[in-house]
Amino acid sequence: MKIVVIDGQGGKMGRSIIEKLLQYNMRPGEITAIGTNSTATENMLKASPDFAATGENAAVVACRDADVICGPMGILVADALLGETTPRMAVAVGQSKAKKVLVPVDRCGVYVAGVSDMQMAERISRAAEEVISLVDNR
Repeated sequence: MKIVVIDGQGGKMGRSIIEKLLQYNMRPGEITAIGTNSTATENMLKASPDFAATGENAAVVACRDADVICGPMGILVADALLGETTPRMAVAVGQSKAKKVLVPVDRCGVYVAGVSDMQMAERISRAAEEVISLVDNR
C-alpha cells in the first residue's frame, strides 16, 4: 500500500499526518512525503517517511501509483497554498486513481459547507484515522 503525503509551506501538516499514521499503526504501508518546496520536505523528513522528494515532478510521479494521497485540500486546487500547488500537480492528484484524504484548510481559498468547526490537530488526527481505515480495508 503506497501512501503519499503532500504538503507545502513549512510542511507542518504533512509531518503531523505522517507522525499520526506511524503512531496509529507501526507501518500502515510505504509512506512517501512530497513537499512543494524544500522546507516542507525537510520538515516532513523529521517524521521518518520511507521516501521523500520535492517539487512538481516528484508529486506528479508519486501520484501515478499511489493507493492513498493525503494532504491539505489545496493540493487539488491549482495555485493554492500561496501558489505552491501548480496546475500540473493539482491535475496529477485529481486524476490519480488513489483514494484522496484531504484536510480542510480555510487558507486554501476553498470552503467546504458543513465541515464542523474544529482545531487543526483534530482535523489532522481524523485524516490519519481515515487513511488507516482505508489501508486496513484494502
